[in-house]
Amino acid sequence: MDEPNTNPLSGSGVVPQATVAPPAPAATSETFVVPAQPVPAESPFIPQGVSNPPSVSRPSMLPRRILMFSVFAFLLIGLIVLGRFVFGLVSGASAVTLSYWGLWENDAIIRPIIADFEASHSKIKVTYVKQSHRQYRERVQAAIARGEGPDVFRFHNTWVPMLRDELSSVPAKIMSTAQFSQTFYPVASADLVGGQTIYGLPLMIDGLGLYYNEDLFAAAGASVPATWEDVLNVVPKLTVKNGSSIATSAIALGTTGNVEHASDILATMMMQNGVNLREPTGTPAEEALIFYRKFADPVDPVYTWNETLDNSVYAFAMGKVAMMLAPSWRAFEVKQINPALRFKIAPIPQLPGNTVTWASYWVEGVNAKSKYQKQAWEFVAYLTGKQAASKLYTEAAKTRLFGEPYGRVDMTSGVAEDPYVGAFIKQAPNAKSFPLASRTFDNGINDKLITYLLDAVNGVAQGSAPSAALQTAAAGFRQVLGSYGLSSSAAPPR
Repeated sequence: MDEPNTNPLSGSGVVPQATVAPPAPAATSETFVVPAQPVPAESPFIPQGVSNPPSVSRPSMLPRRILMFSVFAFLLIGLIVLGRFVFGLVSGASAVTLSYWGLWENDAIIRPIIADFEASHSKIKVTYVKQSHRQYRERVQAAIARGEGPDVFRFHNTWVPMLRDELSSVPAKIMSTAQFSQTFYPVASADLVGGQTIYGLPLMIDGLGLYYNEDLFAAAGASVPATWEDVLNVVPKLTVKNGSSIATSAIALGTTGNVEHASDILATMMMQNGVNLREPTGTPAEEALIFYRKFADPVDPVYTWNETLDNSVYAFAMGKVAMMLAPSWRAFEVKQINPALRFKIAPIPQLPGNTVTWASYWVEGVNAKSKYQKQAWEFVAYLTGKQAASKLYTEAAKTRLFGEPYGRVDMTSGVAEDPYVGAFIKQAPNAKSFPLASRTFDNGINDKLITYLLDAVNGVAQGSAPSAALQTAAAGFRQVLGSYGLSSSAAPPR
């Protein structure tokens, strides 16, 4: 909008001189032209043609200077006001608001981190929306397709094949692939980097830990197992039976209906035994399947679990099972169900000479159709940096046992010995992943592959040969992987 003309020296600010008849001539013949009204002695204006009017003395220069100073000051103030107005318009036009879709953190946890970011990035605002996990993957993709998607959103590490077209790549100025491999664990590079393209930055790491009941172990005089051989040895000590029924189980393994994260557990066992999960057939795969099933086989010496028992997480929380394999966040449920339960989490058992652990974690990505990709990546880089990650952990720990286990290799100090988080941090360097991760609710690659794998377990339970059950599963794997552009003949996960 144009500023009003406030200059007193322009337009109508000068009153025109009136023309009047001259007075009667004096004794001399010289004629003067004077204003109609007498000119005050202090007036700075002198009529043209009058060199030295007899009735007007020479004016002082002080009032003229005062007037010029006032005009200059007025103009300066006007320019300042106008400049601020224009700057406001320009600044307002360059400021952006990012939409950020999350899944697990409430606004109270994430808001302090966002506030810190906004304080150091005055032209970027962030609106956080916690989404429901139900049909989340489909909702994100549909919103992006409509051009209404979030600028920043969370996704699972196994979703890259499904979201490749929706994910913006990390700019080299934010992080190079070399920097990425130095900052995060090897599994993140395997999951999120393709060539020179980085599809997202992980905020955390998670997988499977061995939950164990301290009181049950103390009562049985048992040691926490480090290998699967140790597990076989400790099962008889921890199992309590009433006739043919199981009163207290040693470990929740062998079934599908009441063992949470059964697909993650069996996939880990197979990878520990050298199986290429893209083609889960052959002797190593059969051995892993038989080993998983043995804990629920009534004729096996280590029989300790069956389909009649409660859900594994609930059974553990109620002290009815001494051990279970589960991700870190299950600790919150256990404490909620039974705050008095004394338990810790240890690294999962291993086979001799081949340490392999499981990775299932969430990643922060940027919408490839976002108008503000540069600003969005600035926010994601900040969010996954040391300062913000540390604060996020602290904020979360105010309302629960701990925050998200750090996804950065330079943040192990202080949490590696934590009785809950420490196991996941220690395991992270040897973690591998595959789209058999439970509880992603993706209705896609994970859920489809899980169905085939668990059908193999159930097939063996019903009398099918392990080889036949796995052949059927492998055929299903080939179909699913092919539909997402993944070849079953490719090398196994690194």
